[in-house]
Amino acid sequence: MDTGTPHTDTAALHARWRATAAAAGVPARRDPAPYAERLLAAWAEPWRRYHTTAHLADVLARIDVLAPHAADPAAVELAAWFHDAVYRPDRSENEERSAALAERALAELGADPARTAEAARLVRLTVTHDPAPGDTNGEALCDADLAVLAGSPEAYADYAAAVRAEYGFVPDDAFRTGRAAVLRQLLALPRLFRTPHGAAHWEAPARANLAAELAALTA
Repeated sequence: MDTGTPHTDTAALHARWRATAAAAGVPARRDPAPYAERLLAAWAEPWRRYHTTAHLADVLARIDVLAPHAADPAAVELAAWFHDAVYRPDRSENEERSAALAERALAELGADPARTAEAARLVRLTVTHDPAPGDTNGEALCDADLAVLAGSPEAYADYAAAVRAEYGFVPDDAFRTGRAAVLRQLLALPRLFRTPHGAAHWEAPARANLAAELAALTA
């Protein structure tokens, strides 16, 4: 199976970034294009197999579905752009470094400070994917990020293979042990999805996919 970086319409992502920046209150005199270039270059780093521009595009598409649930959809979109902008599979501080990047870049762009702080908070929330009750922005971002778990069995298999490829430096036995632990933690959660749409449409297929992968890993 080819687990290389999937083709993504970068022109569409550039246009989406411009729209996101405008919706977030970036002054018209500031050119957001160089920031899109740097972000998309980061998302296209050669060691990525799942955390790619295709993942970014998928999360943004799911945010479109979940936007009515969010108190500040623009902040959620900003967080989506930055949430895996810094990503090395052998490091544990990716979310913190991504949040710090968001704080620096959005301040340079002249985005509203409160929205910048909210976007950075949301990026940090993806460490746990556990928003507090009533945190509708966090619920929207976390559900959009986890919705990949609810794909068709074929799409989920592609996702699982891409995750394995990102951790290609980990021996098979160690990977199976670690991955199985992650799957058990997810299946033990009372709810994977917090938005009404996620609960209605994604919860059941996600749990079926997770259980099937766990069974295959531990067979």
